Amino acid sequence: MALGKQAKTLNSSQQKAVLNYLQSTRSPVRNKVIFLLSLKAGLRAKEISQLTWRMITTSSGEISDCISLTNSASKGSSGGVIWLNSDLSIALHELWSLSWQLEENDYVITSERRGNMSAQAIVNIFSNWYKQMGFEGCSSHSGRRTFITNAARKISTVGGSMRDVQMLARHSSLLMTQRYIESDVDAMKRVVQLI
Repeated sequence: MALGKQAKTLNSSQQKAVLNYLQSTRSPVRNKVIFLLSLKAGLRAKEISQLTWRMITTSSGEISDCISLTNSASKGSSGGVIWLNSDLSIALHELWSLSWQLEENDYVITSERRGNMSAQAIVNIFSNWYKQMGFEGCSSHSGRRTFITNAARKISTVGGSMRDVQMLARHSSLLMTQRYIESDVDAMKRVVQLI
């Protein structure tokens, strides 16, 4: 994917604006979960559409501290464990409490008719939100790129490395992970002054 064709990342004010906008939609809790699955867990549209409650609940039926994403729900064989951000965990608890007669095999994200949504439907939802907000160049992949970029910028503060970011992104190569990371001109200016 050429650099000019990549989805744009979302800055913190854009993230807040989207969360505020979603409160006024027909399914605010579900839509918040969709957005946070992308932004705070780095899930792709297909993964959001294929996520089941079994992948995020414990054997006792409680929301887990991680997503156990199966290969069948991911791109290729890129399933794995994704740790839950606290904001995403809260939103999932809220969605779980609003859902009635759920089975653990049920999809987390459903349409108003309770059927699961296709990956294309998730792509379309993101496209519509960003169009409504005037965010040009943003797509369903913007949250994922933002997640990977933010993880790369913060991983050294918790003793991690780029290999850990690669594992969070569930990429087979570090080179692919590096292609997702947005550069930061201000950070480059500051680091040069430290040299």
